[in-house]
Amino acid sequence: MPAERFVGEPGRLDAILARLAGITRADVQRAIASGLVTVDGVVRNKSFALTGGEALEMGIVAEAPLEPEEPPVPVRFEDAFLLVIAKPPGLVTHPTEQRRSGTLVNRLLGMGVPLSSAGDPLRPGIVHRLDAGTSGLMVVAKTDETYEALVAMFRRHAVERRYLALVRGRVANDTFAVDAALGRHAARVVLDASGGRPAETRFEVRERPGSLTLLEAAPRTGRTHQIRVHLSSIGHPILGDRVYGGAGDDARRLGLTRPFLHSWRIAFDHPVTGERVEREEPLPDDLDAALRAARDL
Repeated sequence: MPAERFVGEPGRLDAILARLAGITRADVQRAIASGLVTVDGVVRNKSFALTGGEALEMGIVAEAPLEPEEPPVPVRFEDAFLLVIAKPPGLVTHPTEQRRSGTLVNRLLGMGVPLSSAGDPLRPGIVHRLDAGTSGLMVVAKTDETYEALVAMFRRHAVERRYLALVRGRVANDTFAVDAALGRHAARVVLDASGGRPAETRFEVRERPGSLTLLEAAPRTGRTHQIRVHLSSIGHPILGDRVYGGAGDDARRLGLTRPFLHSWRIAFDHPVTGERVEREEPLPDDLDAALRAARDL
């Protein structure tokens, strides 16, 4: 494919080229990484600052289509507009530029489910996500109209989500909240009061087995690793969470090979039909066994 030519404008190289070419930023970044973008004849990185007037040339890397895969995932609600699924643990939610297979999206495609294309092309239908190690309920959009409506609902906190988390230590208060902004430091999410994004999670004690506590978590915002970081920050990391302080002998004794975090309830007013959708998902076998073992300690 011959290179396309543009005149630069002030701003980041990848953002300006995406707008000028009318394609996604991910496509531009893929072309930059492949050495197919030049600025005045010189290959630059994606964050190169344009001042305006530069001669830009870009060739596009053809993107391989996402392949359908098996096995299917459990469906807890479905109509023509959306579905609620139970994501198994260990399954990444969506592909990335580097990883194109082994995700929830690939399995949904394997089930023949139509998925909205309104968002990122690598995240068809995905309105929110669960960490790979987190199991439980998610809502997926089939149509563009539903996708836009669900995104707006999540922004105004109109989707009720509840998680179960088994944490280290006996939490003193029966109900409490953590309101602490989050930011990134390398690959980790950290508390960042000065430059982070607002994040709030409310908690309620469900049970205190031995020296541990089973909590119900209700996040008001949906930041990456929010529940995990908030709990770690107050000295009660989720058992089995190697990244945020939950690994150790107590997690091993319970047989935990992942964080004890499960999306057990989701509820919302259907954005198209107005029907009230409420679904609950019991603990999967591995977490149920860990909780029973904790009660016996």
